Amino acid sequence: MLIPEAIWLGLLFVLVALGFADTPGDQATAGATAGDGLPEDPPQSDVAPPQFNAYERRQLLALARRVVEAVVRFGELPSLDDPTLPALAAVPRGCFVTLTRRGQLRGCIGNLFPRLPLVQALAENARAAALEDRRFERVTPDELPDLIIEISVLTEPRPLPFTSPNELLAKLRPHQDGVILRRGAQSATFLPQVWAKLPDKITFLNHLAGKAGWSSDAWRQPGIEVQVYQAEAFAEDQGRQM
Repeated sequence: MLIPEAIWLGLLFVLVALGFADTPGDQATAGATAGDGLPEDPPQSDVAPPQFNAYERRQLLALARRVVEAVVRFGELPSLDDPTLPALAAVPRGCFVTLTRRGQLRGCIGNLFPRLPLVQALAENARAAALEDRRFERVTPDELPDLIIEISVLTEPRPLPFTSPNELLAKLRPHQDGVILRRGAQSATFLPQVWAKLPDKITFLNHLAGKAGWSSDAWRQPGIEVQVYQAEAFAEDQGRQM
């Protein structure tokens, strides 16, 4: 079950952890002004199917739960040796771990690029989401029963070339594409799930530019690079028993 709609507004302010926000891409120019008469959305038949079945998702969520419980209660990572984990857990992948408590965002940390095997990236991001999200105090043991964990496993970001804001808007696929905006050393991203609260493409990009600390129309200006990725997202059942 995915995270309830009520908390998506909090995800608008998800910050990529320092060191994980390197988003290289082809140089693109966005100098024109977007307006009416935008081209229609491109076909959306190339969406990747889910890579993890229901059992494998439960195994990955159980690993993230073990990590959060261990680092919060004992201050150290548990063993990551688990022969029941899916084979894809050994493949380098980008991922995010999102913690919510009673419908409110409690932590969200991730890496966009596949620098570590998924099992290691998942463990590190679960630990960091519980202890190192600078927007929140550390998760405490008494909060653990109320936490809901969501995992987003990412495809590798790829450059999205465009020559104008109109073309950029035409190429974006709401509810499918996670988006990275980059200008120089600064970058920001929204996971694909954020489209649920910002389905309009212009509004989505305006908010993402604001998240990066730029003016809302910065994505229309020269010097902006854009990359996109997809995410397979799955979460613990809110009615689970501890």
